[in-house]
Amino acid sequence: MTDSGAGSRADRGEWRGWRAATRAALYGTGGPGGRGGFYRRSEGPAGHFRTSVHASPLFADAVARLLCRVDEALGRPEELDFVDMAAGRGELVTGVLAALPAEVAARTRAYAVEVADRPEGLDHRIEWLSETPKGITGLLFANEWLDNVPVEVAEVDSAGVPRLVLVRADGAERLGEPVSGAEAQWLARWWPLPAEEGLRAEIGLPRDTAWASAVSSVARGLAVAVDYAHTADARPPFGTLTGFREGRETAPVPDGSCDITAHVALDACAEAGAGESGARSLTQRTALHVLGLTGARPPLALASTDPAAYVRALASAGEAAELTAPGGLGDFGWLLQPVGIPHPLG
Repeated sequence: MTDSGAGSRADRGEWRGWRAATRAALYGTGGPGGRGGFYRRSEGPAGHFRTSVHASPLFADAVARLLCRVDEALGRPEELDFVDMAAGRGELVTGVLAALPAEVAARTRAYAVEVADRPEGLDHRIEWLSETPKGITGLLFANEWLDNVPVEVAEVDSAGVPRLVLVRADGAERLGEPVSGAEAQWLARWWPLPAEEGLRAEIGLPRDTAWASAVSSVARGLAVAVDYAHTADARPPFGTLTGFREGRETAPVPDGSCDITAHVALDACAEAGAGESGARSLTQRTALHVLGLTGARPPLALASTDPAAYVRALASAGEAAELTAPGGLGDFGWLLQPVGIPHPLG
């Protein structure tokens, strides 16, 4: 996944903010045993957690349908861009290309943006980049990217003052200086903390900046961010910072051995990236339903007329149900930011 300015220091005696510690652990070159940051290693994200992309190829099918809607809104340009942000090992962009109608695929320029090296055997049509291309005409799709853009963590001290949380590479924490400047302004605007000791917040300012930059790379088309999210009316009182390793949630230890993630204040990102058409936020459940993925069971009559087709349709319905399930992947937030076109989802 993508972030800029990765560091490499991993001294277990060094106290630093969660933003710098996470950046080094995820994107740096100083992981345990010289393996490098978590996202630079060969096994990739799929070896540690399950995203919508890995849950079912139906997700890529739905994104391909969204790209076709963007294509229509653009008037079917000679070249149509699809940019997969935080591309992992290229699973989503590969699936989208395979799902596109032949005529649309022939016009599509596919880009994967990722800090890791290009995987062997990746489709030659996919251009592998370490930074977002500029002047995009088409769809920029960021699936579980913003949650891995590192942020500072603030905690209220015994005097009721929000302070930055410092951390060592072994996961030990202590409080640092009071939150100040632009970070204090962000907290006051988006995540005000009551003067109650122990309350926490993740300061999403770097994510706002990252999203605004991503949107600015779209000349005409649509930018979409998909992530676990929360809004100002329901911020979690103790934050959401956590880790994932080998498919299980774990303590967030910034030593390069695990993913470190926190849910995204997508409402703040929406304001930061607001354009002429404004942003629209949906749940994944709603977005995928609009794109034709409902999880409805096939009619029982099909079981008697075409048993094999019934089994295939039933399996597909199960996968769609997982992608849209309340309390699971269906609760992901979709932030859609059109640039120079109407909202493709109506």
